[in-house]
Amino acid sequence: MTGKSKIQLSLMMFLEFFIWGGWFVTMGIYLPNTLKSSGAEIAIAYSSQSWGAIIAPFIIGLIADRYFNAEKILGVLHLAGALLMYQIAYATDFAVFFPYILGYMILYMPTLALVNSVSFNQMDNPAKQFANVRVFGTIGWIAAGLVISYIFKWDSEANVASGVLRNTFLMTAVASAILGLFSFTLPKTPPKVNKDEKISISDILGLEALKLLKDRNFLIFFIASILICIPLAFYYQHAGQFLGEIGVSNPAGKMTIGQASEVVFMLLLPWFFTRFGFKKTIILGMIAWTLRYILFAYGDSGELTFMLLIGIALHGICYDFFFVSGQIYTDSKAGEKYKSAAQGLITLATYGLGMLIGFWTAGQVTDMYAQAENTHDWDSIWIVPGIFALAVTLFFSFLFKNEQIEYKNN
Repeated sequence: MTGKSKIQLSLMMFLEFFIWGGWFVTMGIYLPNTLKSSGAEIAIAYSSQSWGAIIAPFIIGLIADRYFNAEKILGVLHLAGALLMYQIAYATDFAVFFPYILGYMILYMPTLALVNSVSFNQMDNPAKQFANVRVFGTIGWIAAGLVISYIFKWDSEANVASGVLRNTFLMTAVASAILGLFSFTLPKTPPKVNKDEKISISDILGLEALKLLKDRNFLIFFIASILICIPLAFYYQHAGQFLGEIGVSNPAGKMTIGQASEVVFMLLLPWFFTRFGFKKTIILGMIAWTLRYILFAYGDSGELTFMLLIGIALHGICYDFFFVSGQIYTDSKAGEKYKSAAQGLITLATYGLGMLIGFWTAGQVTDMYAQAENTHDWDSIWIVPGIFALAVTLFFSFLFKNEQIEYKNN
């Protein structure tokens, strides 16, 4: 990989995740305050991510991998996304807002695979080089939150009340247009599959990897992966809304602590994996979920704000120790023949099915504990995913038999 390519790919990753971080966290604040959306409607809006994840393989498998260069499709999708984001910013009610956000996520989710394809195509040693490029994506997400909270202060109490938070969608539209145009300058990444080659729905969705479920341990891990996404959805969907509602200043900026911790614990993961093994590392990640929600339930915006900040910082353990470890485990179980199919199946099960159930559940629970004047009984709300995460932890701990998995960091 040349120095020029590394700079291009790093900027691509920065913009890719700046775009996502620029609206995803604060949408949970924007919808109830500006469009007066219910918890169920917020859940429907966030579930657009899951529908995008479910539909994305078809866009990649049927179009990107067969007919067009990846960088060109990336450009077209982001330019179209910029137009949708502009429309989202000026939606006056949820009925208008939702079709736009659903359409946007159907376009955006395939770009996550496309930026990886463009990157891998330029790397002679992806195992060593990819992390150094991908980290700029996390930096981009963090930058978006800091810009919102500390430069423009769009998530301040006064600006939220006056609807200024809609500017996050306009910012995202501009960034998406920039990445769309920039994508056409990226290194060429031609189709990997001959357009005349037959491809089945099973190939696209990775269903051939279902035979791995005959392995009892992998089946337990697969079920746990779906279930743990239910409490995860509570965090993605309502953490920003929760912080804003109880009066924590700069919620978008403070939420970036979670992304910063991802970087730290990603670096620590090889040590934990080697020292404690796969099973204990996964369990530690799930315990962190329970602990996070306990901290959210009993922390506040006064003297106990530190509990909320620790809860956010636990995101690195929650995400890296479960999902990254899970990707390594899946890779080791699949073997060469089913590597891609197995990873695709896990992605479909977690970001598709698991998160879809989780977003719906979170919306129902939040509405159940709704109070007067757009407030909620957050103590009771956070206990629900905390108990659920603990139940998943016990399920996995008792039923998954320990096995040695090698951490490959070459």
